[in-house]
Amino acid sequence: MSSDMSEERMLIDGALVRSSTGATYPSVNPATEETLGVAADAAPADLDRAMAAARRAFDESSWSTDVALRVRCLRQLQQAMTAHADELRAMTIAETGSPLFFTRSAALDEPVASLGWVADLAEGYEWTSDLGTAKPLGMPAHRWVRREPTGVVAAITPWNVPHQINLAKLGPALAAGNTVVLKPAPDTPWCATALGRLIAEETDIPAGVVNIVTSSVADFGAPLATDGRVDQVSFTGSTDTGRKVMAAAAGTVKRVFLELGGKSAFVVLDDADLSAACATAAFMVCTHAGQGCAITTRLVVSRPLFDEAVDLTASTLQGLAAGDPLDPGTVCGPLISERQRSRVESYIRLAREEGGSIVIGGGRPVDKKKGFFVEPTLVVGLKSDSRVVREEIFGPVLVMSAHDGDDDAVRIANDSPYGLSGSVWGERDRAMAVAGRLRTGTVGINGGVWYSPDIPFGGYKQSGLGREMGVAGFEEYLETKSIAEPA
Repeated sequence: MSSDMSEERMLIDGALVRSSTGATYPSVNPATEETLGVAADAAPADLDRAMAAARRAFDESSWSTDVALRVRCLRQLQQAMTAHADELRAMTIAETGSPLFFTRSAALDEPVASLGWVADLAEGYEWTSDLGTAKPLGMPAHRWVRREPTGVVAAITPWNVPHQINLAKLGPALAAGNTVVLKPAPDTPWCATALGRLIAEETDIPAGVVNIVTSSVADFGAPLATDGRVDQVSFTGSTDTGRKVMAAAAGTVKRVFLELGGKSAFVVLDDADLSAACATAAFMVCTHAGQGCAITTRLVVSRPLFDEAVDLTASTLQGLAAGDPLDPGTVCGPLISERQRSRVESYIRLAREEGGSIVIGGGRPVDKKKGFFVEPTLVVGLKSDSRVVREEIFGPVLVMSAHDGDDDAVRIANDSPYGLSGSVWGERDRAMAVAGRLRTGTVGINGGVWYSPDIPFGGYKQSGLGREMGVAGFEEYLETKSIAEPA
């Protein structure tokens, strides 16, 4: 695979530029620990220039009012990404450690396809609704409701599935008529800068509409939340950081979208297909080494089935050993960094300290001398208030517990500060009833897949505010204006 979509330059005000200081930092392959190349390490002046460009493009260009231009540009971007799919795939696997199979879906191909969906949505969207005449306060008036772009959007994105999240923000924000400053995670700069190169070289997106600023500093984007030139912050990441973003944005009362952490429950009722349920739960927690906010990491099984479920789950995990992400058969690749591997390993140690037992896994693969790999791990025997049960780990670690009937299963599933996703397995009507009681933004029934461009995604409780994707996600980037004139 060729990976010549590597790009160390940022996109600012329509130009591909290096850091104003000339500084760079390395992009590292998490499967090999080898340095792939470098990315621009932006200075504060670069971020300031990006915000100024986005503000000017929104205020002074026709981007915010020209729907046809926006639709054409989004389709051009989709076409460009499709034309360079092989190079993007190779670069994505190298930089993120995402398994090859996963790039065929949520890690690359499906996010690219979503650009077409959002372009179609914008093209057919009812931007103005005619409410007709009425007599408010006794005075006849003709009324309209218009939907308009918010303004300058700051998109702050994580490293786990960068194409999915970058495009889930860029696509609808641009389709709605906003301009954007994208600040990607330090770990995956090329997934964003490659996008910048395609925008600059293969689309008609005007200068300043999209700006991409990379930095080795995790909180480098903090000024985006406080600067008055930015109208909205769209953030995906940890709940702790989301709280800081929300607090910082309060100073200018800007709009905030937050997609945060999760500790989602996979509920297995006593009439479920146990083998299929356990195999699916194991597969999910191994996908991309468990580095997904919506991955179900708590397996909650009917008590009479618990011992059998442990054996079935462990058997599947045994066959999903961490492997080379370039291998088409690999499900569980590396973690993104040594820092993240150390974090996951600290939780495995904590599981033992809290009284849990490691059924399988719990260490580093003996056949992997390089790379940030951790074995798929199954933990049992923990109390409901243990940290390993309650906190997001972001690794291939599955915690199992038993429930005593549907009500108890619902109680256990909802006993979390998070409410992002979930899964219920059992007889259809019964499973649907349990799903209806879960305080989560998405639920799969018996393996049903909710992920799609037209499905809103987001969480309850401390999993976030607002929705991404779907019509609801598009409308996150719109303001509502009511207009009246004498009738």
